[in-house]
Amino acid sequence: MSTQMDWLDLAMSSHYLTALEVKNCLKQGNIMEATIGLEALIEAMGRSDKRALRSQLIRLMAHVIKWKCQPQKRTSSWSITILSARGEIEAIQEDTPSLNRNTIDSIWDKCLEKAVKEAETEMNQKCSLISLSWQEVFEEEYTLFDYN
Repeated sequence: MSTQMDWLDLAMSSHYLTALEVKNCLKQGNIMEATIGLEALIEAMGRSDKRALRSQLIRLMAHVIKWKCQPQKRTSSWSITILSARGEIEAIQEDTPSLNRNTIDSIWDKCLEKAVKEAETEMNQKCSLISLSWQEVFEEEYTLFDYN
């Protein structure tokens, strides 16, 4: 690799190939070049995890919105999607601890906006919901079972 931009391009296209190229640089004793490659790889992986977090949050919010706006159409599939998205978000946070509650709070409004559009498209109707709380998204139970 010859420039930092080359490293960034490689890291954005393939984490694996970047790691191999860093390994080659280390074998050749080119520590500075390997360091630049590792920095690009770390940056690319962080971006990838944040994109995954954003995607799962939108998926989660969209299903909570559908659950609230269309109670007559609730299915166990929606419950499973909500649980799955919560689990994926938790796994992302375990892998990348810096993607914490503050990170989620910082992307919340944009994700909610996208989730509303997604849910409205799936429901084929406008949604009256204008906000969701942390509790609604991450803590409330969404199940077809009546525990009473």
